[in-house]
Amino acid sequence: MARATKLVRVGTRGSSLALRQTEEVLEQLRVLHPATEFQVVTIKTGGDSAPEAPLASLGKAIFVKELEGALLNGEADVAIHSLKDLPTQLPQGLTIGAVCRRLDPRDVLVNRWGCSLEELPAGARIGTSSPRRAAQLRSLRRDVEVLPMRGNVDTRLKKARAEDYDGAILAAAGVIRMGLQDGVAQFLSTEEFVPAPGQGALALEVRIEDDAMLSLVSGVEDAPTKRSVTAERSFLEALGGGCQLPMGAYARSDGDMMVMTVFIASEDAQQAFRTNVQGRASNPHEVALDARLRLVERGAGGLLTQSLSTP
Repeated sequence: MARATKLVRVGTRGSSLALRQTEEVLEQLRVLHPATEFQVVTIKTGGDSAPEAPLASLGKAIFVKELEGALLNGEADVAIHSLKDLPTQLPQGLTIGAVCRRLDPRDVLVNRWGCSLEELPAGARIGTSSPRRAAQLRSLRRDVEVLPMRGNVDTRLKKARAEDYDGAILAAAGVIRMGLQDGVAQFLSTEEFVPAPGQGALALEVRIEDDAMLSLVSGVEDAPTKRSVTAERSFLEALGGGCQLPMGAYARSDGDMMVMTVFIASEDAQQAFRTNVQGRASNPHEVALDARLRLVERGAGGLLTQSLSTP
């Protein structure tokens, strides 16, 4: 039987959104473990240290590496992440102990006109730091100018209506968690604007041999979310895990079946492929592999080969 845990140190980034996400998880854990004290440990990551640098220039795991270091050196007992920030390959000795119920997985459009993507004026300047969002935006609206934009949710929403931009695309979950959804012009369909793997879900990472912590966090696991994100992350892994090409994957269960939408594009979005597959919800890895095969059948084989050869 796992030992009782009296103090749990919870590692998190220090941004307003990260702290809001951490509190969301802690509310659930406190109900399940009223005798346990949870101490929040804020840790600055590489991505936080360079808030204006292009994300692609910062390498992999830019928002999680220091948190994982805190787990490995004993500074934290559990780390709470946006799942989409976690690479498919975790450091030796660490594992995902639980995935919480997913919030809205969609992307949202905000802009100075309060209009939809289809109604944006030609030449509208839309900001995003995500190659995936940029490629999908270019594939849907060639006449829109896509500009780099970084910063926390508040900052990007302010920039979206400031002098240098006309709008921005962000994750719905972050906007909702910050209570800023009134500024959303459009929630973008997951069919035409495929989310990042794991978008909207929170993951609890722990040391793989810490049985007490694995037991403690297991109660917040949401099985349908876990199956869906397993399929999405399996698809990412099938692309090489660290795929630098614009890509998205979103899976959802419907009874015993799983429906999955995937997207991959060249960096300039001159080539862009989307497809849907169905499979057994009990076998998310199989669904992911079927999605990759379907993309090959649609002509994306060259891009998929490129993703596997990208360092």
